Amino acid sequence: MNEKMQLSLNKIKDFWGNRSTAQKGMLIGSVILFFILIFAVVTMSSKVNFVPLYSNLSPRETGEIKAQLDGRGIQSQISDNGSTILVPEEVVNTLKVELAAEGYPNSGSIDYSFFSQNAGFGMTDNEFNVLKLEAMQTELSNLMKGIEGVQDAKVMINLPQESVWLTDDIQAASASIVLNTQAGYRFEPEQVQALYNLVSKSVPNLPTDNIVIMNQFFEYFDLKNENNAKHNDPTTAFQTQHQIKQEVERDIQRQVQQMLGMMMGQDKVVVSVTADIDFTQENREENLVLPVDPENMEGIAVSVERITETFTGNGAAAGGIEGTGETDIVNYATGAEGGNGDYERIEERINNDVNRIRKEIVESPYKVRDIGIQVMVEPPTADDPASLPPQAIDEIEQILSTIIRTSIAKEAGQPQLTDEEIATKVAVSVQPFNGKVDFAAPTQAMIPLWAYIAGGALVIIILLLVFLLFRKKKKEEEEAEAEAMLKESMAAAISVQDINDEREQESDIIRQQLEKLAKDKPGDFAKLLRSWIAEE
Repeated sequence: MNEKMQLSLNKIKDFWGNRSTAQKGMLIGSVILFFILIFAVVTMSSKVNFVPLYSNLSPRETGEIKAQLDGRGIQSQISDNGSTILVPEEVVNTLKVELAAEGYPNSGSIDYSFFSQNAGFGMTDNEFNVLKLEAMQTELSNLMKGIEGVQDAKVMINLPQESVWLTDDIQAASASIVLNTQAGYRFEPEQVQALYNLVSKSVPNLPTDNIVIMNQFFEYFDLKNENNAKHNDPTTAFQTQHQIKQEVERDIQRQVQQMLGMMMGQDKVVVSVTADIDFTQENREENLVLPVDPENMEGIAVSVERITETFTGNGAAAGGIEGTGETDIVNYATGAEGGNGDYERIEERINNDVNRIRKEIVESPYKVRDIGIQVMVEPPTADDPASLPPQAIDEIEQILSTIIRTSIAKEAGQPQLTDEEIATKVAVSVQPFNGKVDFAAPTQAMIPLWAYIAGGALVIIILLLVFLLFRKKKKEEEEAEAEAMLKESMAAAISVQDINDEREQESDIIRQQLEKLAKDKPGDFAKLLRSWIAEE
Protein backbone atom coordinates (compact mmCIF):
# COMPACT_ATOMS: atom_id res chain seq x y z
CA MET A 1 0.00 0.00 0.00
CA ASN A 2 2.80 2.40 0.86
CA GLU A 3 4.58 1.48 -2.36
CA LYS A 4 1.48 2.35 -4.39
CA MET A 5 1.10 5.69 -2.60
CA GLN A 6 4.76 6.40 -3.19
CA LEU A 7 4.34 5.50 -6.85
CA SER A 8 1.33 7.86 -7.14
CA LEU A 9 3.27 10.67 -5.49
CA ASN A 10 6.17 10.11 -7.83
CA LYS A 11 3.84 10.27 -10.82
CA ILE A 12 2.38 13.53 -9.55
CA LYS A 13 5.84 14.98 -8.99
CA ASP A 14 6.95 13.93 -12.45
CA PHE A 15 3.80 15.40 -13.99
CA TRP A 16 4.28 18.69 -12.14
CA GLY A 17 7.98 18.82 -12.90
CA ASN A 18 7.45 18.33 -16.62
CA ARG A 19 5.04 21.32 -16.80
CA SER A 20 6.18 24.77 -17.87
CA THR A 21 5.68 27.94 -15.80
CA ALA A 22 2.71 29.03 -17.93
CA GLN A 23 1.07 25.64 -17.57
CA LYS A 24 1.60 25.68 -13.80
CA GLY A 25 0.05 29.17 -13.57
CA MET A 26 -2.93 28.06 -15.65
CA LEU A 27 -3.52 25.04 -13.44
CA ILE A 28 -3.32 27.07 -10.24
CA GLY A 29 -5.61 29.78 -11.67
CA SER A 30 -8.14 27.19 -12.81
CA VAL A 31 -8.28 25.64 -9.36
CA ILE A 32 -8.73 29.07 -7.73
CA LEU A 33 -11.47 30.06 -10.19
CA PHE A 34 -13.19 26.74 -9.61
CA PHE A 35 -13.34 27.32 -5.87
CA ILE A 36 -14.48 30.94 -6.39
CA LEU A 37 -17.28 29.71 -8.63
CA ILE A 38 -18.33 27.12 -6.07
CA PHE A 39 -18.34 29.80 -3.36
CA ALA A 40 -20.44 32.20 -5.49
CA VAL A 41 -22.98 29.50 -6.34
CA VAL A 42 -23.29 28.47 -2.70
CA THR A 43 -23.65 32.10 -1.60
CA MET A 44 -26.35 32.89 -4.17
CA SER A 45 -28.28 29.73 -3.43
CA SER A 46 -28.16 30.36 0.31
CA LYS A 47 -29.31 34.00 0.01
CA VAL A 48 -32.70 34.58 1.67
CA ASN A 49 -35.34 36.66 -0.12
CA PHE A 50 -37.14 38.76 2.50
CA VAL A 51 -40.70 40.03 1.87
CA PRO A 52 -43.00 42.16 4.09
CA LEU A 53 -45.01 40.24 6.65
CA TYR A 54 -46.81 43.27 8.15
CA SER A 55 -46.67 46.98 7.27
CA ASN A 56 -47.76 50.22 8.95
CA LEU A 57 -47.15 48.80 12.42
CA SER A 58 -46.56 50.75 15.59
CA PRO A 59 -43.20 50.28 17.35
CA ARG A 60 -44.96 48.31 20.09
CA GLU A 61 -46.55 45.92 17.60
CA THR A 62 -43.26 45.50 15.75
CA GLY A 63 -41.48 44.59 18.97
CA GLU A 64 -44.12 42.00 19.91
CA ILE A 65 -44.03 40.32 16.49
CA LYS A 66 -40.21 40.42 16.44
CA ALA A 67 -40.13 38.62 19.79
CA GLN A 68 -42.50 35.95 18.48
CA LEU A 69 -40.36 35.37 15.38
CA ASP A 70 -37.14 35.19 17.39
CA GLY A 71 -38.74 32.63 19.69
CA ARG A 72 -39.61 30.49 16.67
CA GLY A 73 -36.06 30.77 15.31
CA ILE A 74 -37.17 32.60 12.14
CA GLN A 75 -34.94 35.25 10.57
CA SER A 76 -36.54 38.70 10.30
CA GLN A 77 -35.63 42.24 9.36
CA ILE A 78 -37.17 45.61 10.28
CA SER A 79 -37.49 48.50 7.81
CA ASP A 80 -39.40 51.76 7.24
CA ASN A 81 -38.36 53.18 10.62
CA GLY A 82 -39.74 50.19 12.49
CA SER A 83 -43.16 50.08 10.81
CA THR A 84 -42.50 47.09 8.52
CA ILE A 85 -41.18 43.65 9.41
CA LEU A 86 -39.69 41.35 6.77
CA VAL A 87 -39.46 37.54 6.81
CA PRO A 88 -38.28 34.88 4.31
CA GLU A 89 -40.64 34.55 1.37
CA GLU A 90 -41.24 30.82 1.79
CA VAL A 91 -42.72 31.19 5.32
CA VAL A 92 -44.70 34.44 4.98
CA ASN A 93 -48.09 32.80 4.34
CA THR A 94 -47.66 30.27 7.14
CA LEU A 95 -46.64 32.98 9.61
CA LYS A 96 -49.66 35.15 8.77
CA VAL A 97 -52.02 32.29 9.59
CA GLU A 98 -50.19 31.22 12.76
CA LEU A 99 -49.78 34.75 14.12
CA ALA A 100 -53.40 35.62 13.32
CA ALA A 101 -54.49 32.57 15.33
CA GLU A 102 -52.49 33.91 18.29
CA GLY A 103 -53.99 37.41 17.98
CA TYR A 104 -51.14 39.23 16.26
CA PRO A 105 -50.79 41.98 15.31
CA ASN A 106 -52.44 43.27 18.45
CA SER A 107 -52.98 47.03 18.21
CA GLY A 108 -53.85 47.38 21.88
CA SER A 109 -57.22 49.01 21.08
CA ILE A 110 -60.46 48.00 22.74
CA ASP A 111 -63.32 46.68 20.64
CA TYR A 112 -66.68 45.19 21.54
CA SER A 113 -65.12 41.75 22.05
CA PHE A 114 -63.46 43.17 25.17
CA PHE A 115 -66.75 43.10 27.07
CA SER A 116 -67.36 39.42 26.38
CA GLN A 117 -63.82 38.54 27.47
CA ASN A 118 -63.33 40.86 30.46
CA ALA A 119 -66.79 41.69 31.74
CA GLY A 120 -67.07 41.47 35.52
CA PHE A 121 -69.21 42.58 38.39
CA GLY A 122 -66.54 44.89 39.77
CA MET A 123 -66.70 47.33 36.87
CA THR A 124 -68.10 50.76 37.77
CA ASP A 125 -70.34 52.87 35.54
CA ASN A 126 -67.55 55.32 34.76
CA GLU A 127 -65.20 52.51 33.75
CA PHE A 128 -67.92 50.96 31.60
CA ASN A 129 -68.64 54.26 29.85
CA VAL A 130 -64.95 54.83 29.12
CA LEU A 131 -64.54 51.33 27.69
CA LYS A 132 -67.74 51.65 25.71
CA LEU A 133 -66.57 54.95 24.15
CA GLU A 134 -63.17 53.43 23.34
CA ALA A 135 -64.81 50.40 21.75
CA MET A 136 -67.08 52.64 19.68
CA GLN A 137 -64.11 54.63 18.42
CA THR A 138 -62.19 51.45 17.56
CA GLU A 139 -65.07 49.87 15.66
CA LEU A 140 -65.72 53.08 13.73
CA SER A 141 -62.02 53.30 12.88
CA ASN A 142 -62.07 49.70 11.59
CA LEU A 143 -65.11 50.47 9.44
CA MET A 144 -63.39 53.43 7.81
CA LYS A 145 -60.21 51.42 7.16
CA GLY A 146 -62.22 49.20 4.83
CA ILE A 147 -63.00 52.13 2.51
CA GLU A 148 -60.89 52.47 -0.60
CA GLY A 149 -58.19 55.10 -0.26
CA VAL A 150 -58.13 55.01 3.60
CA GLN A 151 -55.10 53.28 5.12
CA ASP A 152 -55.74 54.18 8.75
CA ALA A 153 -58.18 56.26 10.76
CA LYS A 154 -58.09 57.92 14.17
CA VAL A 155 -61.50 58.70 15.66
CA MET A 156 -62.30 60.94 18.63
CA ILE A 157 -65.94 61.00 19.78
CA ASN A 158 -67.33 63.41 22.36
CA LEU A 159 -70.55 62.14 23.94
CA PRO A 160 -72.56 64.57 26.11
CA GLN A 161 -73.43 63.61 29.65
CA GLU A 162 -76.91 62.27 30.13
CA SER A 163 -79.11 64.48 32.26
CA VAL A 164 -81.28 63.06 34.99
CA TRP A 165 -84.04 65.63 34.19
CA LEU A 166 -86.44 64.77 31.41
CA THR A 167 -87.17 68.42 30.74
CA ASP A 168 -83.58 69.19 29.69
CA ASP A 169 -82.79 69.25 25.99
CA ILE A 170 -80.70 66.40 24.65
CA GLN A 171 -77.28 67.70 23.62
CA ALA A 172 -75.71 66.58 20.36
CA ALA A 173 -72.49 64.57 20.14
CA SER A 174 -69.44 65.55 18.08
CA ALA A 175 -66.68 63.66 16.30
CA SER A 176 -63.22 64.50 14.98
CA ILE A 177 -61.57 62.11 12.51
CA VAL A 178 -58.07 62.07 11.03
CA LEU A 179 -57.62 59.81 8.00
CA ASN A 180 -54.34 58.41 6.73
CA THR A 181 -55.11 58.42 3.00
CA GLN A 182 -53.17 56.94 0.12
CA ALA A 183 -50.84 59.34 -1.64
CA GLY A 184 -52.49 60.88 -4.69
CA TYR A 185 -55.92 59.35 -4.02
CA ARG A 186 -58.81 61.71 -4.72
CA PHE A 187 -62.12 61.25 -2.91
CA GLU A 188 -65.25 61.90 -4.90
CA PRO A 189 -68.12 63.89 -3.34
CA GLU A 190 -70.15 60.68 -3.04
CA GLN A 191 -67.38 59.07 -0.98
CA VAL A 192 -67.16 62.08 1.33
CA GLN A 193 -70.94 61.95 1.74
CA ALA A 194 -70.67 58.25 2.61
CA LEU A 195 -68.02 58.96 5.26
CA TYR A 196 -70.19 61.57 6.95
CA ASN A 197 -73.25 59.30 6.87
CA LEU A 198 -71.22 56.39 8.26
CA VAL A 199 -70.07 58.42 11.24
CA SER A 200 -73.43 60.09 11.80
CA LYS A 201 -75.36 56.81 11.82
CA SER A 202 -72.82 55.00 14.01
CA VAL A 203 -72.99 57.42 16.95
CA PRO A 204 -76.30 58.32 18.64
CA ASN A 205 -77.48 61.91 18.21
CA LEU A 206 -74.57 62.97 16.00
CA PRO A 207 -75.54 65.40 13.20
CA THR A 208 -73.28 65.83 10.21
CA ASP A 209 -72.66 69.47 11.16
CA ASN A 210 -70.76 68.26 14.26
CA ILE A 211 -68.37 66.05 12.29
CA VAL A 212 -64.90 67.18 11.19
CA ILE A 213 -62.86 64.95 8.83
CA MET A 214 -59.33 65.70 7.68
CA ASN A 215 -56.31 63.73 6.44
CA GLN A 216 -52.65 63.65 7.42
CA PHE A 217 -51.93 66.55 5.04
CA PHE A 218 -54.38 68.87 6.89
CA GLU A 219 -56.84 68.72 4.00
CA TYR A 220 -60.44 68.99 5.17
CA PHE A 221 -63.22 66.94 3.62
CA ASP A 222 -66.20 69.30 3.67
CA LEU A 223 -69.71 67.95 3.26
CA LYS A 224 -71.35 69.94 0.47
CA ASN A 225 -75.12 69.67 0.66
CA GLU A 226 -78.14 71.91 0.94
CA ASN A 227 -77.93 72.10 4.72
CA ASN A 228 -74.26 73.00 4.82
CA ALA A 229 -73.69 76.60 5.77
CA LYS A 230 -70.41 76.64 3.95
CA HIS A 231 -72.07 76.03 0.61
CA ASN A 232 -72.43 79.75 -0.03
CA ASP A 233 -69.08 80.61 1.41
CA PRO A 234 -67.17 82.89 -1.02
CA THR A 235 -63.97 80.94 -0.38
CA THR A 236 -65.64 77.66 -1.27
CA ALA A 237 -67.20 79.20 -4.38
CA PHE A 238 -63.83 80.52 -5.49
CA GLN A 239 -62.20 77.13 -5.02
CA THR A 240 -64.96 75.44 -7.00
CA GLN A 241 -64.75 77.93 -9.85
CA HIS A 242 -60.95 77.76 -9.90
CA GLN A 243 -61.09 73.97 -10.02
CA ILE A 244 -63.56 74.01 -12.91
CA LYS A 245 -61.37 76.48 -14.79
CA GLN A 246 -58.33 74.28 -14.28
CA GLU A 247 -60.20 71.17 -15.46
CA VAL A 248 -61.36 72.91 -18.65
CA GLU A 249 -57.85 74.15 -19.41
CA ARG A 250 -56.33 70.76 -18.56
CA ASP A 251 -58.73 68.86 -20.83
CA ILE A 252 -58.02 71.10 -23.81
CA GLN A 253 -54.28 71.06 -23.10
CA ARG A 254 -54.25 67.24 -22.89
CA GLN A 255 -56.18 66.96 -26.14
CA VAL A 256 -53.86 69.34 -28.02
CA GLN A 257 -50.72 67.81 -26.50
CA GLN A 258 -51.76 64.30 -27.48
CA MET A 259 -52.70 65.28 -31.02
CA LEU A 260 -49.63 67.41 -31.77
CA GLY A 261 -47.38 64.93 -29.96
CA MET A 262 -48.41 62.20 -32.36
CA MET A 263 -47.55 64.49 -35.26
CA MET A 264 -44.32 66.12 -34.01
CA GLY A 265 -43.20 63.92 -31.11
CA GLN A 266 -44.19 64.14 -27.44
CA ASP A 267 -40.92 65.84 -26.46
CA LYS A 268 -41.18 68.32 -29.33
CA VAL A 269 -44.38 70.11 -28.25
CA VAL A 270 -45.31 72.23 -25.21
CA VAL A 271 -48.93 73.42 -24.90
CA SER A 272 -50.41 76.09 -22.64
CA VAL A 273 -54.13 76.90 -22.48
CA THR A 274 -55.86 79.85 -20.81
CA ALA A 275 -59.64 79.97 -20.57
CA ASP A 276 -62.14 82.63 -19.54
CA ILE A 277 -65.13 80.98 -17.83
CA ASP A 278 -68.43 82.74 -17.21
CA PHE A 279 -69.92 81.40 -13.95
CA THR A 280 -73.08 83.50 -14.12
CA GLN A 281 -76.09 81.32 -13.38
CA GLU A 282 -79.48 82.64 -14.46
CA ASN A 283 -82.98 81.37 -13.74
CA ARG A 284 -85.76 83.11 -15.69
CA GLU A 285 -89.34 82.53 -16.82
CA GLU A 286 -90.66 83.64 -20.23
CA ASN A 287 -94.34 83.94 -21.18
CA LEU A 288 -94.50 84.47 -24.95
CA VAL A 289 -97.53 85.25 -27.13
CA LEU A 290 -96.77 84.60 -30.80
CA PRO A 291 -98.94 84.53 -33.91
CA VAL A 292 -99.59 81.22 -35.56
CA ASP A 293 -98.70 82.66 -38.96
CA PRO A 294 -95.63 84.88 -38.40
CA GLU A 295 -95.56 86.03 -42.02
CA ASN A 296 -99.09 87.49 -42.05
CA MET A 297 -99.14 88.11 -38.30
CA GLU A 298 -102.39 86.21 -37.99
CA GLY A 299 -103.64 83.70 -35.50
CA ILE A 300 -105.73 80.60 -35.95
CA ALA A 301 -109.50 81.07 -36.33
CA VAL A 302 -111.21 79.41 -33.40
CA SER A 303 -114.84 80.47 -34.26
CA VAL A 304 -116.37 82.34 -37.22
CA GLU A 305 -119.89 83.91 -37.38
CA ARG A 306 -121.20 85.55 -40.59
CA ILE A 307 -124.65 87.32 -40.87
CA THR A 308 -126.01 88.62 -44.22
CA GLU A 309 -129.40 90.47 -44.64
CA THR A 310 -130.74 91.83 -47.97
CA PHE A 311 -134.17 93.39 -48.99
CA THR A 312 -135.53 94.74 -52.28
CA GLY A 313 -139.08 96.22 -52.65
CA ASN A 314 -141.45 98.83 -54.27
CA GLY A 315 -143.40 101.35 -52.24
CA ALA A 316 -141.78 100.35 -49.10
CA ALA A 317 -140.77 102.94 -46.69
CA ALA A 318 -137.16 103.50 -45.93
CA GLY A 319 -135.96 101.29 -43.18
CA GLY A 320 -134.38 102.34 -39.98
CA ILE A 321 -135.37 103.99 -36.78
CA GLU A 322 -136.86 107.47 -36.75
CA GLY A 323 -134.57 110.31 -35.97
CA THR A 324 -131.37 108.27 -35.82
CA GLY A 325 -129.54 109.90 -38.69
CA GLU A 326 -126.55 112.10 -38.15
CA THR A 327 -128.52 115.28 -39.18
CA ASP A 328 -131.95 114.10 -38.06
CA ILE A 329 -133.99 115.28 -35.17
CA VAL A 330 -134.72 112.73 -32.52
CA ASN A 331 -138.16 111.00 -32.78
CA TYR A 332 -138.91 112.82 -36.02
CA ALA A 333 -139.84 110.65 -38.97
CA THR A 334 -137.76 111.54 -41.98
CA GLY A 335 -138.67 108.79 -44.39
CA ALA A 336 -141.26 109.41 -47.10
CA GLU A 337 -144.04 106.94 -47.84
CA GLY A 338 -144.53 105.24 -51.19
CA GLY A 339 -140.87 105.27 -52.33
CA ASN A 340 -138.70 102.38 -53.73
CA GLY A 341 -135.59 101.10 -51.86
CA ASP A 342 -132.95 98.29 -51.40
CA TYR A 343 -131.57 97.07 -48.10
CA GLU A 344 -128.43 94.93 -47.43
CA ARG A 345 -126.66 94.11 -44.11
CA ILE A 346 -123.47 91.96 -43.74
CA GLU A 347 -121.89 91.13 -40.34
CA GLU A 348 -118.83 88.83 -39.70
CA ARG A 349 -117.39 87.88 -36.30
CA ILE A 350 -114.02 85.91 -36.21
CA ASN A 351 -112.37 84.82 -32.95
CA ASN A 352 -108.60 84.22 -33.53
CA ASP A 353 -106.24 82.49 -31.08
CA VAL A 354 -102.45 82.83 -30.76
CA ASN A 355 -99.55 80.69 -29.46
CA ARG A 356 -98.98 81.15 -25.76
CA ILE A 357 -95.54 79.78 -24.77
CA ARG A 358 -94.31 79.54 -21.20
CA LYS A 359 -90.60 78.82 -20.69
CA GLU A 360 -88.69 78.22 -17.47
CA ILE A 361 -85.00 78.59 -18.37
CA VAL A 362 -82.05 77.70 -16.14
CA GLU A 363 -78.75 78.77 -17.64
CA SER A 364 -75.76 76.46 -17.22
CA PRO A 365 -73.59 77.27 -14.16
CA TYR A 366 -70.58 77.99 -16.38
CA LYS A 367 -69.72 78.41 -20.02
CA VAL A 368 -66.50 79.03 -21.89
CA ARG A 369 -66.39 82.68 -22.85
CA ASP A 370 -62.90 82.86 -24.36
CA ILE A 371 -59.88 80.58 -24.95
CA GLY A 372 -56.24 81.21 -25.76
CA ILE A 373 -53.85 78.45 -26.85
CA GLN A 374 -50.08 78.90 -26.89
CA VAL A 375 -47.94 76.21 -28.51
CA MET A 376 -44.16 75.92 -28.60
CA VAL A 377 -42.74 73.52 -31.20
CA GLU A 378 -39.16 72.38 -31.49
CA PRO A 379 -38.09 71.83 -35.13
CA PRO A 380 -36.87 68.38 -36.23
CA THR A 381 -33.33 69.81 -36.25
CA ALA A 382 -33.17 71.71 -32.97
CA ASP A 383 -30.59 74.26 -34.15
CA ASP A 384 -32.31 74.87 -37.50
CA PRO A 385 -35.78 76.49 -37.23
CA ALA A 386 -36.07 76.30 -41.01
CA SER A 387 -36.21 72.48 -40.80
CA LEU A 388 -39.89 72.80 -39.88
CA PRO A 389 -41.75 73.67 -43.10
CA PRO A 390 -44.28 76.55 -43.05
CA GLN A 391 -46.99 74.12 -44.16
CA ALA A 392 -46.68 72.26 -40.83
CA ILE A 393 -47.09 75.54 -38.92
CA ASP A 394 -50.21 76.39 -40.94
CA GLU A 395 -51.68 72.98 -40.19
CA ILE A 396 -51.06 73.43 -36.47
CA GLU A 397 -52.75 76.84 -36.51
CA GLN A 398 -55.71 75.38 -38.43
CA ILE A 399 -56.10 72.60 -35.83
CA LEU A 400 -55.99 75.08 -32.94
CA SER A 401 -58.49 77.39 -34.69
CA THR A 402 -60.96 74.53 -35.05
CA ILE A 403 -60.64 73.64 -31.36
CA ILE A 404 -61.24 77.25 -30.30
CA ARG A 405 -64.21 77.68 -32.65
CA THR A 406 -65.95 74.59 -31.28
CA SER A 407 -65.11 75.19 -27.60
CA ILE A 408 -66.27 78.78 -27.14
CA ALA A 409 -69.94 79.06 -26.19
CA LYS A 410 -72.23 80.45 -28.91
CA GLU A 411 -74.54 83.27 -27.88
CA ALA A 412 -77.98 83.25 -29.44
CA GLY A 413 -78.22 85.87 -32.15
CA GLN A 414 -74.52 86.71 -32.03
CA PRO A 415 -72.37 86.36 -35.20
CA GLN A 416 -69.73 83.65 -35.30
CA LEU A 417 -66.08 84.48 -34.75
CA THR A 418 -64.18 85.44 -37.83
CA ASP A 419 -60.88 83.88 -38.86
CA GLU A 420 -59.06 87.09 -37.91
CA GLU A 421 -60.53 87.01 -34.38
CA ILE A 422 -59.62 83.36 -33.92
CA ALA A 423 -56.08 84.02 -35.22
CA THR A 424 -55.54 86.45 -32.34
CA LYS A 425 -56.26 83.64 -29.85
CA VAL A 426 -53.60 81.27 -31.29
CA ALA A 427 -49.83 81.59 -30.85
CA VAL A 428 -47.37 79.11 -32.37
CA SER A 429 -43.65 79.54 -31.62
CA VAL A 430 -40.91 77.50 -33.30
CA GLN A 431 -37.60 77.41 -31.40
CA PRO A 432 -35.24 74.92 -29.74
CA PHE A 433 -35.98 73.74 -26.20
CA ASN A 434 -33.02 74.65 -24.00
CA GLY A 435 -34.66 73.67 -20.72
CA LYS A 436 -35.62 70.17 -21.75
CA VAL A 437 -34.71 67.51 -19.19
CA ASP A 438 -32.83 64.52 -20.56
CA PHE A 439 -33.95 61.34 -18.87
CA ALA A 440 -31.59 58.41 -18.72
CA ALA A 441 -32.54 55.57 -20.99
CA PRO A 442 -34.00 52.65 -19.06
CA THR A 443 -31.45 49.94 -18.55
CA GLN A 444 -32.43 46.57 -19.91
CA ALA A 445 -32.13 43.50 -17.79
CA MET A 446 -28.75 41.92 -18.60
CA ILE A 447 -26.83 38.93 -17.35
CA PRO A 448 -24.36 40.16 -14.69
CA LEU A 449 -20.66 40.21 -15.45
CA TRP A 450 -19.82 37.73 -12.71
CA ALA A 451 -22.02 35.15 -14.43
CA TYR A 452 -19.97 35.47 -17.63
CA ILE A 453 -16.72 35.19 -15.67
CA ALA A 454 -17.91 32.16 -13.72
CA GLY A 455 -19.20 30.48 -16.88
CA GLY A 456 -15.93 31.12 -18.72
CA ALA A 457 -13.88 29.80 -15.81
CA LEU A 458 -16.01 26.67 -15.63
CA VAL A 459 -15.59 26.05 -19.38
CA ILE A 460 -11.80 26.53 -19.09
CA ILE A 461 -11.60 24.11 -16.18
CA ILE A 462 -13.64 21.48 -18.01
CA LEU A 463 -11.52 21.81 -21.15
CA LEU A 464 -8.30 21.61 -19.11
CA LEU A 465 -9.47 18.49 -17.30
CA VAL A 466 -10.45 16.85 -20.60
CA PHE A 467 -7.06 17.75 -22.09
CA LEU A 468 -5.17 16.33 -19.10
CA LEU A 469 -7.27 13.18 -19.16
CA PHE A 470 -6.58 12.50 -22.83
CA ARG A 471 -2.90 13.30 -22.37
CA LYS A 472 -2.59 10.91 -19.46
CA LYS A 473 -4.34 8.20 -21.40
CA LYS A 474 -2.06 8.75 -24.37
CA LYS A 475 1.07 8.54 -22.18
CA GLU A 476 -0.14 5.32 -20.61
CA GLU A 477 -0.66 3.83 -24.04
CA GLU A 478 2.83 4.93 -25.14
CA GLU A 479 4.39 3.44 -22.00
CA ALA A 480 2.55 0.17 -22.47
CA GLU A 481 3.64 0.04 -26.09
CA ALA A 482 7.28 0.79 -25.22
CA GLU A 483 7.30 -1.86 -22.52
CA ALA A 484 5.85 -4.42 -24.91
CA MET A 485 8.42 -3.58 -27.55
CA LEU A 486 11.21 -3.88 -25.01
CA LYS A 487 10.04 -7.27 -23.87
CA GLU A 488 9.72 -8.51 -27.44
CA SER A 489 13.22 -7.30 -28.37
CA MET A 490 14.71 -8.88 -25.26
CA ALA A 491 12.97 -12.16 -25.98
CA ALA A 492 14.18 -12.16 -29.59
CA ALA A 493 17.74 -11.37 -28.56
CA ILE A 494 17.79 -14.14 -26.01
CA SER A 495 16.35 -16.69 -28.43
CA VAL A 496 19.08 -16.16 -31.12
CA GLN A 497 22.10 -16.18 -28.84
CA ASP A 498 24.48 -19.16 -28.71
CA ILE A 499 24.15 -21.34 -25.67
CA ASN A 500 27.78 -20.95 -24.72
CA ASP A 501 27.75 -17.20 -24.41
CA GLU A 502 24.00 -16.90 -23.49
CA ARG A 503 24.51 -15.28 -20.13
CA GLU A 504 27.11 -12.81 -21.39
CA GLN A 505 25.08 -11.80 -24.46
CA GLU A 506 21.83 -11.56 -22.53
CA SER A 507 23.19 -9.12 -20.00
CA ASP A 508 24.85 -7.06 -22.70
CA ILE A 509 21.70 -6.84 -24.77
CA ILE A 510 19.61 -5.88 -21.76
CA ARG A 511 22.11 -3.24 -20.79
CA GLN A 512 22.19 -1.83 -24.32
CA GLN A 513 18.42 -1.80 -24.55
CA LEU A 514 18.12 -0.10 -21.18
CA GLU A 515 20.75 2.50 -22.11
CA LYS A 516 18.98 3.24 -25.37
CA LEU A 517 15.62 3.47 -23.61
CA ALA A 518 17.05 5.73 -20.92
CA LYS A 519 18.61 7.97 -23.53
CA ASP A 520 15.64 8.20 -25.91
CA LYS A 521 12.77 8.04 -23.47
CA PRO A 522 13.88 8.80 -19.94
CA GLY A 523 10.29 9.01 -18.69
CA ASP A 524 9.45 5.55 -19.97
CA PHE A 525 12.73 4.22 -18.53
CA ALA A 526 11.85 5.62 -15.11
CA LYS A 527 8.38 4.10 -15.25
CA LEU A 528 9.86 0.73 -16.22
CA LEU A 529 12.24 0.83 -13.26
CA ARG A 530 9.41 1.74 -10.90
CA SER A 531 7.30 -1.11 -12.21
CA TRP A 532 10.18 -3.56 -11.65
CA ILE A 533 10.72 -2.28 -8.19
CA ALA A 534 6.99 -2.58 -7.44
CA GLU A 535 6.95 -6.20 -8.71
CA GLU A 536 9.87 -7.16 -6.49
